[in-house]
Amino acid sequence: MYETLSSDYDRFVNWHNRLPYEMPFIERIVNQIQTGSPRSLHILDCACGTGMHAIALAQRGQQVSGADLFPQMIEISRQNAANAGVQVRFEVAGFDQLAAQFGQAQFDLLLCLGNSLPHLLSPADLADALDDFALCLRPGGMLLIQNRNFDLVMQQKERWMEPQVHREGNIEWLFQRFYDFEEDGLIRFNIVTLKNENGAGWQSSVASTRLRPQLHAELQSALSLAGFESIHPYGSLAGDPFSAASSGNLVLTAVRT
Repeated sequence: MYETLSSDYDRFVNWHNRLPYEMPFIERIVNQIQTGSPRSLHILDCACGTGMHAIALAQRGQQVSGADLFPQMIEISRQNAANAGVQVRFEVAGFDQLAAQFGQAQFDLLLCLGNSLPHLLSPADLADALDDFALCLRPGGMLLIQNRNFDLVMQQKERWMEPQVHREGNIEWLFQRFYDFEEDGLIRFNIVTLKNENGAGWQSSVASTRLRPQLHAELQSALSLAGFESIHPYGSLAGDPFSAASSGNLVLTAVRT
């Protein structure tokens, strides 16, 4: 899915609105870790996509690395960092390859944002990823996860999400996201991309991937088993309180013991 979506990813995500909304909470986490120490933090953004959170943190003086499973995303991340004039190390690495790529106990903060973790399709894969996160973090380092609130998704079985619209000159993109709920309990996540250039009519393409809905209780337990403590849920990356019945997101912070 993301091999084909990578070229349009920065059109699909409204970074102009998203970063001002999300970065204050992330900066609050950074400030919490930095308490009593003026040094910059070592931060890893895994499943970094096109690198925009990593770049924003580098612009704020942090030492940042980013990883993504897809080389196409990493290529765009490096170009985005060059365009922004910041130094970020971007490497191709999946969830269970991070410590091997970057080393153990190297980071003060590890980010896993954008509903990335549910791409792991079994409890064993989730456990391996969280173990790898723990290996990457220094003792006392913090993990920040942002997922959809799948407690709510699975209760309501709402298929459709808000469309995203983007325009550049005479070219318009429309991105429509929807779920298919499969019999085995997994979810197929679909993105329909519609593109209209110079009013010549809409061209369409569809990309799909499978997700495993990770519920709050499962993630809380899996984090504890991986050696994390002080696990706190939020309902958004604005730091809103979490409600399984109404929050759009499940955001978790956890400290490596």
